[in-house]
This record gives sequence, structure tokens and C-alpha cells, in this order.
Amino acid sequence: MVHSCLSFADLVPLKSIDAQLEVKDHVATLVSTLNYENKEDKPLEAVFVFPLPGDAAVCHFSAQIGETHIVAEVKEKQQAQEEYDDALSSGQQAFLLEESEQSPDIFSLKVGRLPPGESASIRLEYVTELAVQADDGLRFCLPAVLNPRYQSQGSEGPSVQVTSVPASLVPYSLSFSAQVSSPRPISKIESSCSLEPLQYLNADQTQATIKLGGGHKFDRDIELLIYYKDAHQPSAVVEAGQASAKPGSLMGDPVVMVSLYPEFPQSVMSSLATCGEFVFLMDRSGSMGCSMNNSTPQETRISSARDTLLLLLKSLPMGCYFNIYSFGSSFEHIFPKSVEYSEKTMKEALEEVEKMESNLGGTEILQPLKHIYSQACIPKHPRQLFVFTDGEVGNTKEVTDLVKKNADSHRCFSFGIGEGASSALINGMAKDGGGHAQFITGADRMQPKVMQSLRFALQPAVEDISVSWDLPKGVSATVLSQPITAIFQGQRSLIYAQLTLQVVTSLCFLKLTVHRLAARTMIRSLESEERTQSEQNDEEMKKRVVELSVQSGVSSFFTAFIAVNKDSGESVEGPLVRRNIPTPFFPSDSFHFTGSWLDMPALSAAEPPQPRKDPVLQLVSLQKASGCWMLDANLAAMLGKTSEQVEKAKPPSVVWASILALIWLHGFKMDVMEEWELLSMKAASWIKAQNAPHVSECVEAGNTLLGCAVKKEALGI
Repeated sequence: MVHSCLSFADLVPLKSIDAQLEVKDHVATLVSTLNYENKEDKPLEAVFVFPLPGDAAVCHFSAQIGETHIVAEVKEKQQAQEEYDDALSSGQQAFLLEESEQSPDIFSLKVGRLPPGESASIRLEYVTELAVQADDGLRFCLPAVLNPRYQSQGSEGPSVQVTSVPASLVPYSLSFSAQVSSPRPISKIESSCSLEPLQYLNADQTQATIKLGGGHKFDRDIELLIYYKDAHQPSAVVEAGQASAKPGSLMGDPVVMVSLYPEFPQSVMSSLATCGEFVFLMDRSGSMGCSMNNSTPQETRISSARDTLLLLLKSLPMGCYFNIYSFGSSFEHIFPKSVEYSEKTMKEALEEVEKMESNLGGTEILQPLKHIYSQACIPKHPRQLFVFTDGEVGNTKEVTDLVKKNADSHRCFSFGIGEGASSALINGMAKDGGGHAQFITGADRMQPKVMQSLRFALQPAVEDISVSWDLPKGVSATVLSQPITAIFQGQRSLIYAQLTLQVVTSLCFLKLTVHRLAARTMIRSLESEERTQSEQNDEEMKKRVVELSVQSGVSSFFTAFIAVNKDSGESVEGPLVRRNIPTPFFPSDSFHFTGSWLDMPALSAAEPPQPRKDPVLQLVSLQKASGCWMLDANLAAMLGKTSEQVEKAKPPSVVWASILALIWLHGFKMDVMEEWELLSMKAASWIKAQNAPHVSECVEAGNTLLGCAVKKEALGI
């Protein structure tokens, strides 16, 4: 048989993926071409389960076999599946693309009856909005890593069957290029992957191209961070409808996309809340035990999470309430209910945090969320939920539905840790919970991103928002997106609206990109409603989703793309051999390889060496809940001095130790200011509240002792 001389790579019919990205301002279109070749002596069915961004609108799927080009249609999912099965049974080639049952960020692509020796090219296209990061960058992520999703006990429906191999064993290649254009100049483009140098295409630097460097190892998602100048300017794009579509329908009328990204005055941003209930929910499943990245293998996800909780607890305002939950197959909480923040409760919580390990088994996030939401809210203390997880869950929709159901009582800030975290879960929780999502990948540090989100949570938000439209005569607008309930610094809000025109005008965007994004927004909203409706309304909602999906050409949970090659003239005979296309996954001690191609040994579960404590974290660990530091031998040693040296230089003031700590931070650790800025502001407030004498003398003496030149004004005192 031919099999005996075929290699592992020969048995995988997918040979290469070419991904081309086009970014226009904050909207991205990705076109992927997947090239298949059957090197076996039997016809194949190639099944590829792979990740896509959870908020992507998949809008095109086609196949090229020799001279034949077949464009797939969107049809009701069961009908599409039956057409695919019937085609294979009758010897025809067929192609099926569908969203998974559990999560909108996993798709299944089937290439059916690929004849021996034949090749096929599959073209897949989607559009998506780019998420705004805390530093004003726009994030695009092409997921390459698909970690196995933990399936909760008692979950309904089949789990997602994924064939996974370590990155080094992925048998196909990937090329990636991007073209970026914007009305504003492009400042820079960054990535956790190796990129070729950025090339500007014009003098005003509003257009540029960039490519992935050679030899991508599939050990991480491909992430681009795009930075524009004047990022906070509002913008609006109006797109003409489809000439062939019915006037009055979504695709027949013009659609406008309005982007609001306000920048609040510094006077507003400097006023931080002194109240609130802060609930931290930490993943302690086995997969949290693997390293944050390959460059620092000694730093595990759970150790980084412990350090982050230290910073969070030290930065909370006096008078607020807090609690810490952790979860795996079961869940734990430090306090029976949220407690008032004080020196005693902070110290008790930190003692428990130090003991946290990745030893709670699977990833059952639903039950701790239900427990948190069952707790009564504390009057005048808005609930802020911070969720930390590597996103390897199989019940994404149940989780995001629960967050949305409780959106009126809290805001949810979510953090995806490591490669392959589910974008549908992380983005979905933040979007449905009115918060902000962050992804910690590559060489990213968790601490600055989390502290940025804490600052968002403490800053005032604009509420009671209403939108009025100043439109030309004869033009009316019907809003398609969900109402905006709050806007806070660093968060962009998008509004989609369908326009009714009585006159024909010249409009931009000819690719129906905005229409498809608007359709995707409506589809996701209807799908969410469908999951919470009664059975009678359920069918009506499903019908509306299918109609909208078919009309717009955007896939949904209830539809699929189907293409059948009816022009070949000849049936492809012979028994069909199924080949699963493997995806890369990021290894962890808790997951074994799921691919059936090779027998591979389980990964070593050796405990990595504990990293040396970071100097900033050493100093922070000495701070009291009130914001002050005490003058003792530990503080002196941390500052590189003896107790005698510190005592000798001391002016007669109770704020001496705290001023020394602030001078050290401002003098030596400005590069990580985002990590300690909030707790330094708390320290400055404490110093000012003491009305202590000799503050200026303390600053002068502290600079002399530590060899710094930090001005009193810089310390905020």
C-alpha cells in the first residue's frame, strides 16, 4: 500500500495557508487561501477544526479545483449538512464550513472527496472590528493556536473534537502579509511575532505594508498592534447598499458605522473612585501551570497571576469592598462574602494568594460566576469583576450569557492569559459585562495590562447616553446595534445604523464591509436572545437569524456555507478516507496530545524553579493598606541601605519612609510606572492627609540618600 512510504506530512492534505490582511482604519478584512493536495491513492475527506476571532463576520467561502471555481452559499445548517452528505454519497466533491456548537471562535472546514493526486484551493474571507487597547493601539489577532477546550461536566451537546499537535510538528506552512491604510498617519506596527520592516507607501505615512518574517513556528497567535496618530478623533463611514438587494432591507439600504472614542480631560481622569466592590476570579486549572512564554520559562501563568493580585490588592482604595475567588474543577473563595478593605483583610487575603497553585483540575468557570452573582450587591459600591483565565473552556456561550444576564449589576474586566485563549470568551465577557478585555501573549507582562484595567474601573464613566442624529432632509436612521450604556476612557463604542434615503447620493466602501459587520452585530444579538427565549419564541428568533444570515452572506450558529462541485461530470469513486488536519497548541502539563497521527509521550510535569522576586514587588509587598510604608530593616534593605543610614538621614517626620519609597519608584522604576502608579497615588494621598511638617526636607534628604533628583511635584505631594 502507498501508506507505508508516506510521511506524517504526506498524510496531511493541507500544505500551506496564505493569509492577506487589509486594514482600513479600525476595520480589518482577512482573506485566507488554504492549499490542499491529496498524495494518497484514495479519495479523501479533509476535516480542519481551527480558531477564528470570536467577533469575525465570515462572509465568503469558495473553492478552486483545476479550472473550476465554486462559490459557496449560506444555507440553514441542517440543510447544508444534508446537501454535503448527499453529495459525498453520490461521488461529488463538496465543501462545508460551519461554526462549532460551543463557541463562535471555532470553525470546522470539510473538503469532501478530494481525488488522488488532485489539488484544491479554498478561499475564506472574514471582516472584523479591531479592538482598542489601553495604550490606544488597535489589536488584530489571527489565531494560530487552538488549545483543547475543557468540557464542563453535565454540559449539553458534543464537545469540539480537535486534532492537536505541538507547534514543531505542524506539517503545513503559513505566510502572512498586511496592508494598512487610515485617514490618520500610521505611527508604528508592533507584533509578538517576527516581522519584516514596516514599509510606508506614501509620504504622509497613511498607508503601509508589513509581512510576517520567514519560518513562523506556530508557537503563538499572529498579533498586530497598530498605532495611529490622533486616535481619539470620532469617525463615520457610510456605505452604499447592494444594487441587487431589495430597498428597505439591510443589504439594500445604506449603512453607517459611527466610531466614538472620546478622550476625557485630565482633571476628570485624575479623580479616582474611593468606593466599589472588587471581585477577582482567578483560574487555577492545570493549564495555568505552564510558562507565560518561551523566553521566561520560569515564570508560570499562576506565578504571574499571584504577583498581579499583590499589585491589585495594594492599589485598592480604602473603604472599598473586595473578595478573591479561584476555580478549576471546583471553586474556592477567601471570604464568605466581600469584606471591607483594611490592613487586616488585605493581609489575610495576601497570605492565601501566596498559597495559590495551578492545582484545581479543569476549567469550570460557570459555577463560581453563579455564586458571585448570587451575592447581594453592596449599596453605593458598584461591583467590578476581574476574570483571569487561559480561556480553555467548552461552554463559552453559557458563560457569556450569564455575564450578559447580570450586566446591570456589575462591570466585567476579562484577561486572556497565554497563547490560544478563546477570543469569544474573553471579548464576550467584557463586551456583555460593559468592561474591557485584555490579552496577555508572547512576551507581554500581565501586571501592566491588569493595572490599566483597574484604572478604568476606578475612573468615572459617562452614563445615561443618548444618541441624536443630525441628518439631511429626506434621510432617516434606524439603529441596528445595542444601546450604549456607558463610555469610559480607553473604550471605543461603535454604532451601526441603517439609512433610508429619498435621494441617491455618492457613497464610499464598495465591498459591503460595513453591512456585513452590522449584520454580524445583529446576528450575535439575536442568537443571544434566542438562547434565553421560550421554545415558541425560540423558533421565531432562529428563523430571523437564518433569514438575516442568508440575506447578508454572513455565517451564524444556525447556518453554514455549502458548495458542491456539480460541473466535474465524473463522480469520484472509491472508499472515502478521513484525514483530520492538526492545529498547533501551546503545551501545558494538564493536556496530552489529542491527535491520532502519532504516539507522543506526555509532557514532563517537573516544577519549574521559582523566579527571584522582582524589586518593585518587594517594595510593594511592604506597603500598608492605607498607602504608607513603615521605617524598618526590610525597607532599608530593599532600598539598598542599612537601617543606620536611613535613620541618620531622617528628618523629623512620620512620612519619611513613604517619601523614600516614592522617590525610589520615580527615580529607578519609571519604565514600569503603569504597575505602581495607582498605589503611589494612594501613598501620596496618605502623605498629604498627615499634614506633616518637613515634607520638602524629606524629599531633599531622600534624593541625597538614594542618589536621585526627583522633584516634590512629581511625587504628587
